[in-house]
Amino acid sequence: MKIHTYIFLFLPNLSLCIDITYQVEEGQRPDTYIGNIAADIQLENIPLKDRALIWFSQLKEGINNTLWLFNVSRTGKLYTAQQLDTEALCKYNTECFRTVDIAVQNKESFVKILEIKVILKDVNDHRPEFPEDHVKIEFSEDDRKGVRRSIANAIDKDVGIQNSQIVYWMKNEHGQPFSLSVSKKIDGTATLGIILEQRLDREMEDEYNIQIVAKDQGFPPKQSILNVHVSITDVNDNPPRFAKNVYNVSLNNGFRKNKPITTLSATDLDSGENGKISYYFGSKTSNNAKSYFKLVKETGEIFLIQKYFSGSKKIHKLFIEAVDGGIPPLSSTVMVLVNIINQQNNIPKIEVKFVSQSSGNKLTISEGIKVGSFIAFVKIIDDDIGQNGEVDCFLQHDKLQLQSLGKMKYKVIVKSEIDRETESHIEFDITCKDRGSPSLQTQSQFSIEVVDINDVRPMFTKDTFKFLAYENEKSNFLVGFINATDPDLGPENKLYYSLYSKDQYVLPFEISDFGFISTTQSLDREQQEIYKFQVSVKDSGIPPLNNTASVIVEVMDENDNVPYFTFPSVNPFSLDVHYHPQINKDITVLRASDRDSHVNAFLTYEIVKGNDKQLFNVNPHSGVLSFSR
Repeated sequence: MKIHTYIFLFLPNLSLCIDITYQVEEGQRPDTYIGNIAADIQLENIPLKDRALIWFSQLKEGINNTLWLFNVSRTGKLYTAQQLDTEALCKYNTECFRTVDIAVQNKESFVKILEIKVILKDVNDHRPEFPEDHVKIEFSEDDRKGVRRSIANAIDKDVGIQNSQIVYWMKNEHGQPFSLSVSKKIDGTATLGIILEQRLDREMEDEYNIQIVAKDQGFPPKQSILNVHVSITDVNDNPPRFAKNVYNVSLNNGFRKNKPITTLSATDLDSGENGKISYYFGSKTSNNAKSYFKLVKETGEIFLIQKYFSGSKKIHKLFIEAVDGGIPPLSSTVMVLVNIINQQNNIPKIEVKFVSQSSGNKLTISEGIKVGSFIAFVKIIDDDIGQNGEVDCFLQHDKLQLQSLGKMKYKVIVKSEIDRETESHIEFDITCKDRGSPSLQTQSQFSIEVVDINDVRPMFTKDTFKFLAYENEKSNFLVGFINATDPDLGPENKLYYSLYSKDQYVLPFEISDFGFISTTQSLDREQQEIYKFQVSVKDSGIPPLNNTASVIVEVMDENDNVPYFTFPSVNPFSLDVHYHPQINKDITVLRASDRDSHVNAFLTYEIVKGNDKQLFNVNPHSGVLSFSR
């Protein structure tokens, strides 16, 4: 494309002083036509007899990369010599151009040098790119509004002003406690930051996922997305809390010392050291009470350390303080009332017998067990009389239920379906409490191990696997790795792979037991460039479960085919021509082809023999055969 032309033409001595500007888009193929210099300097105004004596050539003296970017024909037509890339040739955000010096000659004498300016038009062939696709940043839950965390900006390798200009925004910004800060720098790039817009509460939300979009202003526009994971760090803003303010515990003189009279448990919504709880006697707990009881700092268990004697105090008040590990520490206090019972009142005993395989308080069941199945028999023993010997038992669990079988007897049944993949162990407590005053209770803990059945089919990590292979490689060439997983346990977890084609042709591939695909023979891209087939995976369960995924293998080209002439199509070839020096010197156009692809099929022409007197020329790119003079 011609932009403008300035012409000063003096025919008597054919002296020319000309400045011409052209435009060409980057990425065009070599030998792309740019402009006709002879036409643009209005050579047609020169008499025909003089015009035929003028020819053009590109000056190649010195070292200048421009020499390799453009070609000019003898008749003044300007072409690209290679594929042009503005990102490699020019600086960011500037006009990209190159100058070409063209010599104009009249026969063998020098006439004039033309300075040709070729503007390289940038194409929006790069998208903005962040240094990483995912970044992690942190905010503290006590950070104030306006606190900023920096993130890296995106870079667009295009050099055009519009193509390299980037606009940023945050996706789904509404409802997020953050906003995006964008500050332009003097070089045109941006400084990005995540701004806190409101106070955070880690106990309500401990992490956020944000997406930052970078979009250039080219046509069509291109964009990239940065995924930002925001973690909220904890501060000690929650004290430990007990379920209630007062706990009542009843004891008799026969209480065993090696068993805790009760276990206190406080909870703290904070995390880490801020949520780690220790237990202490409060300052208002009397020394007399401390002489009878021991408090375990780590667990909150309270033990009796000496026996009561007749006439001892009937009630003790223990003030227990739960303190977290934060700085500064926060605490809560609870009161434990220990009632000493002089009359005979024994704690109920729990006996449990399991229906299936068990060891101690551990039971084994299959995840395929039906709802309503009977798994354990519970018997309660309490030798007390009256209300002291009347016992009620409880089991609170979403999978199990305790049903009464009559006086002091119960059965444990399955209340809802059990899935080993979500819950491999079930812990449950049976609590029994008598109706005495004060009431005594006991609790037994039990564990169920859930045995796996083959109820989950194997899953591929992708729906489609894409690989590259090279032609002419020997058999057993490794193509790629197929990965599948199965959450089932035991022998069902062993996986077997196989390959098959919907077109029912024999595949030149095989797959190992570990998922590695390799060739069974050498591949030829010219026969088949892409293979599409399926991979199947099957587990070892009974019955076995399976799954399938798609596989695409692209065969990469190797330069294994020689070019061949399509014109002339016979060898040797005879051609009769008449030489007229005053007309077009072109004789014919040679045509050749190559079965390879891409750069392996890019052909050039040359005369290798029989042109000792240099009577003929061949254009290396177009194949035009012509007289040299």
